[in-house]
Amino acid sequence: QVQLVESGGGLVQAGGSLRLSCAASGHTFSSYGMGWFRQAPGKGREFVADITWSGATSYYADSVKGRFTISRDNARNTVNLLMNSLKPEDTAVYYCAARGGRSYYTPGSSYAYWGQGTQVTVSS
Repeated sequence: QVQLVESGGGLVQAGGSLRLSCAASGHTFSSYGMGWFRQAPGKGREFVADITWSGATSYYADSVKGRFTISRDNARNTVNLLMNSLKPEDTAVYYCAARGGRSYYTPGSSYAYWGQGTQVTVSS
């Protein structure tokens, strides 16, 4: 069982930056791949980024590639999402999620645990 709590959301102007954090409970955090997703009003949930259990490999949606960076600290049971050059279309609730097993991300990856989300609003 893994419990996830996101933080760091807020209101920022276009072009600005935010750093989201996700704190995980449990002593097996280093065994999970971790992802960030987002859901904008009236839209479905969208994949943003993923990082493997060791932190060696990361994946990004095309819409955020070059602007967002995912990282993790297994000693602190945290995963972060640094968001630069934010755009109004990045406005959404952002969720972190954990997928079990030491595997690599694919579009069909299943995430077993989810946080409650943190709101990010980018004003134009």
